[in-house]
Amino acid sequence: MTRNFLVAAFYRFAALPDFAELRAPLLEKALALDVIGSILLAPEGINGTIAGSTEGVHALLDHLRSDPRLAGLEHKESWAEVAPFKRMKVKLKREIVTLGLPEVNPVEMAGTYVPPQDWNALISDPDVIVIDTRNDYEVKVGTFKGAVNPGTRSFREFPEWLQRTRLDTKARVAMYCTGGIRCEKSTALLKSMGFENVFHLQGGILKYLETVPEEQSLWEGECYVFDERVSVKHGLAPGSWSSCHACGMPVQRKDMESTFDVEGASCSHCCREVPDSEISGQA
Repeated sequence: MTRNFLVAAFYRFAALPDFAELRAPLLEKALALDVIGSILLAPEGINGTIAGSTEGVHALLDHLRSDPRLAGLEHKESWAEVAPFKRMKVKLKREIVTLGLPEVNPVEMAGTYVPPQDWNALISDPDVIVIDTRNDYEVKVGTFKGAVNPGTRSFREFPEWLQRTRLDTKARVAMYCTGGIRCEKSTALLKSMGFENVFHLQGGILKYLETVPEEQSLWEGECYVFDERVSVKHGLAPGSWSSCHACGMPVQRKDMESTFDVEGASCSHCCREVPDSEISGQA
């Protein structure tokens, strides 16, 4: 298999009061290294996925880690045969993952990391409540067997769902997400609410699929990713899902057999919501 682009996903919660000043030199460095992707900078840290040559990607990661506040930044690697991004973007945000509760600080109150090799034992315990902190459209692509799906459309809805669910603060709760960032912030939210036994999958689903052999895996399906690949499988090989050009929702080949699907325009998920003028490309 030809593997032309190294893809690196990463994040780090760290106090970056000068985050706005980091944008221009970071973008300049990425462009010089011919690296593409998307990076978010906020007062609470950094979050991104980048792609390029092995040398270029590693050089940019080294550049980030040269800042003492980001020295502990970890990343997950995978490969893509075609460019997973169109260009390089570095954006300034209020949060690197939007929960809408700035008082929740993962640097100070995150839960306990659980390495991928120990995750199966934890979530197999019947006394542990396993929660998928991703959105509903991501969960439909794949999830851990028996995990609770909050059914959220955005991460901002998670606190409200948690309030409605009224979990016992003495419960043992294990949470996970794509790369680790949402579940880490979710554990901080639970800790702020008085939960003590809160755990999250270190490195997220991506690290689990990278390191845990498929024959030992408790993962079912594929993992949705936020780039042109749409989904990845065990070993982080490209998956079988694509995305609707109208609404961006993930769609499988069997879904495209629906009479509502219009290749390049709409899918059965959005066809009743997208005006005919947009489907046909008219203004």
